[in-house]
This record gives sequence, C-alpha cells and structure tokens, in this order.
Amino acid sequence: MTRERNERLVALLQEADWSRAQTAAAYNRVAVETLNGEVRENSRIGRSHVSMWVSGVQPSGIAPAILCQTLSRRLKREITYRDIGIAASTSPAHGTLDWRIDPLIALSDLGSGVDSDRRQLLADGVYSAAALVLPDETWWDAMSRPPSKESVKAHRVGRGDVETVRELTLGFSRMDQRRGGGHGRRAVDAYLRHEAHDLLQGRFTDDATRRAMFAASAELAYVSGWMAFDNSENGVALQRFNTAVKLAARSGDAPLSGHILRAMAHQALDMGFRREALQIAQASVRGERYAAATPRERALLGVVHARTLAATGQRHAAVRALLRANDDLSHAHDGIREPDRTFFFGEASLAHETACTLRDLGDHQRAIKEFRRSVRTRGAAFRRTHAITLGYLGATQIAQGSVEEACATWTSVLDAMEDGIHSGRARQRVVEMRSLLSPYRKRGIPAVGALDARAASCLMHLA
Repeated sequence: MTRERNERLVALLQEADWSRAQTAAAYNRVAVETLNGEVRENSRIGRSHVSMWVSGVQPSGIAPAILCQTLSRRLKREITYRDIGIAASTSPAHGTLDWRIDPLIALSDLGSGVDSDRRQLLADGVYSAAALVLPDETWWDAMSRPPSKESVKAHRVGRGDVETVRELTLGFSRMDQRRGGGHGRRAVDAYLRHEAHDLLQGRFTDDATRRAMFAASAELAYVSGWMAFDNSENGVALQRFNTAVKLAARSGDAPLSGHILRAMAHQALDMGFRREALQIAQASVRGERYAAATPRERALLGVVHARTLAATGQRHAAVRALLRANDDLSHAHDGIREPDRTFFFGEASLAHETACTLRDLGDHQRAIKEFRRSVRTRGAAFRRTHAITLGYLGATQIAQGSVEEACATWTSVLDAMEDGIHSGRARQRVVEMRSLLSPYRKRGIPAVGALDARAASCLMHLA
C-alpha cells in the first residue's frame, strides 16, 4: 500500500527552517533533556527517521511526544499530534495539568520515582503550552476556603512541625544554590510524599497553623520543582510547580503563590514559551500577590515580569518594570522581615535578571555591564547561579565580537563546573559555549582551541 507524504510535517519543518539533519539534532537534544539517560524506543534518531516520517511512516515509541515538543520550542507555540500529521490517539490529558486534582493526591504520587514520573510526562505530552494555562479566579477562591471537616483520628500538628518543614526547605534551597539541582531532589520528594503528606492530614491547633503548614509544604514542593528545572527535568519541574501552587492556594498566602508563578514564568521563558511566560508573570504580580509582598519579593516578581515583557517585544513596559523592580529592592532593609524563600535575591540577582532583560532588548553593552555587576557582587554561596551568569556574559561578549574576552569569561564557567556543580542549566551554558565557538575554531586563535577542548572534556564527564 502506497504511503501518503506527511505534508503537515513538511510544512512545519519548512516553517522551522530545518533540514532533516537539523531536525534530528534538535530532537535528540530534547530527548536527552527529557529522558536523562533512559533508553526508550526512538530516544535517539537520525536524519533517516525524519525522512521516513515525512514520507508517511508514523513515528512510534516516544517519538510523537518528543517531536511535538521539539517543534513547539522552535516555533514558539504548542504543536500537537494533529499538527504533525499523526493519526494515533492520545490521552485526554495530553499536554495538560489538571488543576482539579487535590494536592495531597499529587504528593502521594511522588513515590513512583523519577523514571515513572518521566514516563507519565512523556505519555501526557512532556512540557507544552497547554500545561501552562492557569486556573481562573473561582478556583483560587475555592482553594483558599478552610476544609469543612477534619479527621478526628489524625495526629496533632503544631507550629513546631511547621518550623521543621521550613528549616528543611531552607537547607535544600541553600544546597541547590551551591551545588545545583542535581543534588538531593529525590530526598525532597521522599519527604514531601511521606512526612509532609502526613502533616497536611493532621489535626491542627488552629486555622493559622493549618495555613502555615500548607504554605511551608508549598515552598518545599516549589524547591523540588526548581531543582528539577535547574537539572533540565522540565516536565517533572512543571508538575512540582503545579502542586506547589495548589498548596499555596490552600494556604491563602498570595505572595507565596506569586513566588511560585514567577518560577513557572522563568521556566516557560527558558523553554521558549514567551507568550505563556508573560501571561504567568502577569498573574504573579496581580493583586495581593504583589501588593502584599515584601520589597525584596516584589523586586523578584517584578524583574521576571520585566524579562517576559522584553522577550515579547514590549520595550517600554519592560523598562518601566525594571525601574520598579530596582525601586522595590532599594526599599528592602534589615527592619523588614522578608520570607526565607527570598534569601538568594539581592543586588547580584537583580543585576543578572536586568542583564537578561537588556540583552533581549538588544542592548548588549548595558547587558554586559549588568552581568559584570552581578558577577562582582555575588557571594560564594551562590556558585550555581554564578556559573550561569558567567555563561550568559560570555555569550553576550562573543555576540559583540569580543572573542578572547568571552573565552576568559567562559574559562571561569568551566572552573565552577569542575568544582562540583550539578546543574542542567549550567551544563547548557557549556553546550552553548561550544556552539558559539564553532565559527572561530579554524581561525588559529589559541584561546579558542584550548577552551573548546576543555569544554568538550567537561561535557563528556558531565554526561
């Protein structure tokens, strides 16, 4: 039987301006990020696979989900199975996160392990635009209402239990800043599934304690999500953020909800979903999420909002948001009790995000100045973010033609990576480094050859 050429896929590849080989290479990058070493059918493909799919052969195994995700990132919109001309049926949950699922049920499902999480995410469409749609205001109102009844058999939960969860959260968050998200996330998930889950089902001394426990657990789920995001496990991260938002909504803590939405916007922006990132960032600064926040947290929410505005071409709005974020941070002082979750955000972090905003606005000179300010003012406890900042700085320098200066900056990235940072985002800076060095490899620049060889060795050992 003669197969029909897949014209839908052909049209998308033409829109993406990709050859068969480029499509396969992009597919493989997404597959590596998603599977994190797990071998599945079509976990790696070649140009011949793309040619067969174009000729009408139906992709099998994980190929449909990975192909949709690959094209979604390139084209900056959600690409579905139908869009790529695949007739196979998909689950009703394809690409979505169900906001109706109780967060306690979500916590109890964490124990299936990273591999099972990843299989489910692949079955449901991995990371997609559809999964970034937020619930409406009626959902937020319903989630914040106290429960109608409480189990009389549950154990008593007091403020000391809340403080225990908070201390654990801060400890893992600090480790993430030092070493990257590749350290310890499974331990966080195990605690969420067992201890935190049981505490959330306890008998609370009062409603304030109940809300505080939901807020503390939300922050821990957020840390799990951020660690997964930093380690390039993006589907897992989105599920954790989803659970964290639900727990925060139950607590009634509006600024905490804004903090988690800010992280979701940051991730969406990094993944290339600019429009969705802007929508989420706008939600993070809406109403009490911004108005009730402390100055440091307002600055954090605001500067990520500025980045999403810049990424969507809204220059004047982005500049206004940057100015407001700087003003907000200037009002932070020791007399104001800031939440522990903002411990990492100060001058260095604001400079980093400001630089990213300016870079996306095309102002490379000022971006370089802000990246340098970030590098100069960041403390030693924030080594992971320091490596990422240096990576961005080098990329901006080479875009300006300063090749040897970029090489000197990127040498510092490799120094940090080789000192025990386990971070998918930091590793991506090294991948980007080699890509940007490629046009200069045959020009006989000593610094380029030495750095490229060292970067290749670094990636081999981090694989």
